[in-house]
Amino acid sequence: MLDIETFDNLRGGNVVYKALAHPLAAQMLAQLAQRLNVAGRVAIYDPDGIAGPLLALSPGLDVEGIYVHDSLAVGQLRGGHVTRALTELPQGPGGARIGSVLVAAFDAANAVARVNSLVSGVALASLDGVKLPSNRITNPKRYLDAVNFATNFVFFRDDGRLGTRLTTANYWAGYGAEAVKFFLTLYDAAGLVLAEWQEAAPGQAGGFVIDSGEIRARFNLPAFTGQLFLHAVGVAGHDVVKYALDTFSTDNGASLSCTHDANAWPSERFAGLPAPAVDERVVLWVQNSHAVPIPPGAVSLDRMGAESPVPLDVEVPAFATLAVDVASVLPGLHWPAQIEVRAGRHIVRPRYEVTRNERTRIAHVNVERGDLHADPGIKALSPALGRGFLLPFPVLPRQKFRTIVQPTPMALAEQNTPLRLDVFAQSGALAAQHYLGVLPRDHAVALDLDEVLGADELESGALAEGGHAELVYDFREGGDANGWLHALFRYEQRESGHVAESSFGAHIFNTLMTYKSEPQSYNGPPPGLTTRLFLKLGGSGRESFCVLIYPASAKWHDISSTKLQLFSAQGVMLAEHALRIACSGSVIVTPSRHFSPSQLRDAGEAGYVLIRDTTCRLFGFHGVDDHAGGFSFDHMFGF
Repeated sequence: MLDIETFDNLRGGNVVYKALAHPLAAQMLAQLAQRLNVAGRVAIYDPDGIAGPLLALSPGLDVEGIYVHDSLAVGQLRGGHVTRALTELPQGPGGARIGSVLVAAFDAANAVARVNSLVSGVALASLDGVKLPSNRITNPKRYLDAVNFATNFVFFRDDGRLGTRLTTANYWAGYGAEAVKFFLTLYDAAGLVLAEWQEAAPGQAGGFVIDSGEIRARFNLPAFTGQLFLHAVGVAGHDVVKYALDTFSTDNGASLSCTHDANAWPSERFAGLPAPAVDERVVLWVQNSHAVPIPPGAVSLDRMGAESPVPLDVEVPAFATLAVDVASVLPGLHWPAQIEVRAGRHIVRPRYEVTRNERTRIAHVNVERGDLHADPGIKALSPALGRGFLLPFPVLPRQKFRTIVQPTPMALAEQNTPLRLDVFAQSGALAAQHYLGVLPRDHAVALDLDEVLGADELESGALAEGGHAELVYDFREGGDANGWLHALFRYEQRESGHVAESSFGAHIFNTLMTYKSEPQSYNGPPPGLTTRLFLKLGGSGRESFCVLIYPASAKWHDISSTKLQLFSAQGVMLAEHALRIACSGSVIVTPSRHFSPSQLRDAGEAGYVLIRDTTCRLFGFHGVDDHAGGFSFDHMFGF
């Protein structure tokens, strides 16, 4: 397990981790270690308790010992060393065993002065020596400000068969950012740098696209499969780089899929990886997020609930990408079995690729939380919170699509999940309910909604034109709940066999009363009762669409007051269209139905539609349709 602290839902992200793990900082850390080691062994003064992650991400330091000034911290194990009192710090060449002292802190002038009188004849250094240069800093007054590390990784490739296209917007402009710039580094499969460059984001809230084919041509690159590292500078309001990523055929093939952003925080485990069906191949893309190699055996796969992990006995170099055929690690395991990825905090939310009949689809697994346990308060929620936690997902028009849902355990302590499925027509009318039971951790349940709604009502039933369903907790036969309810949603085009899949987690939606951090807000404290969702446009002969769902844990406004706002690549709003969605209802939105061809041409391929509502919180899934049987589908992001 990599000894780092990354993210938890109470404190948010650990900025120190991002400051140490940034690729440029990692280079400077390696250089610092080399210089200090030349002088002799290194004593570390650890005033802020970060020696563990420092040594995990910079293992080249020849450490003599770790010293602390907090008497209650003496004797702790940090980075493989037992901490000692600062007063025991060796004196230097006159009678000591050290050649230098490293103060493990940023903005460390006071801490350096604190130890300066304790040593003589040795070099003193601090982590100020590995700060990013000023042109990569958003807030120079406070280095460990989260906005200084608005970073993320992207699964990026252009291999002669498949290409990738990242789409986002300068949503920071809406929070006052004036000049956002991206610093980008592209790594190949071996973790070597293929290209580094900078790009300015639009001055207003304009759309922004990075296309793998254009990048390959610009830098005259060979075919590649790797990862793109993004660092946004000059941001405000959000310290996360959010994006949608399309994967599409470049060789006239039929593959088409999209995924959400990668989530910049490494996790101990991930869940929601489907085992392959008998006619499928599933590849897990293991992408090292750090400048230190992943040792053999540090990552393993396990059937969910089996507690028999199988290690990957191969080293993954720094920032490298490894394709792992799931069947080679867990032979004989088939859908609907689920797989747990024990990642040891080495990787951010990884992608997986499913190939069937020469069509591929890309999706991602989700963070399996180690800090969550059953919450008895969920069983006794206030009536004002209605049905409480909901996990909404679209039911696509049934004549054309099958819709399949598979609940996925997403916490280490989760041993059972009591569930019911509520199905709603677009009008908000309840169309069906189905009790799934108390599902054990190792369940292999994948529910085809044809079984719930009837396969003989594809053309005339309440959901013939689509609708949505919601997984909710149901304690009629007992069971536990932790509020981190997740599921995989699989959609199959009946005629072509093309499949898209996505996954997400539950929230409490559209209630004035709150429970802990719910209903979540895009920005600020709960309750979250507004919407700001991003819908990219199609391009290249593909048409974008989305399904907007108005989920309500309790009764809220009967009808939404939703606006579709068309923005150009320069961030200019070109047109607006009003939309009304029934409470507990849904609607399929295709921009070409609401905006004219000339308006869409003016928006351009980097333009987008902002779904805005100040009266309720909507949830959405987006994708593109190639009108040849191929489509993509994944949950939308908001800001």
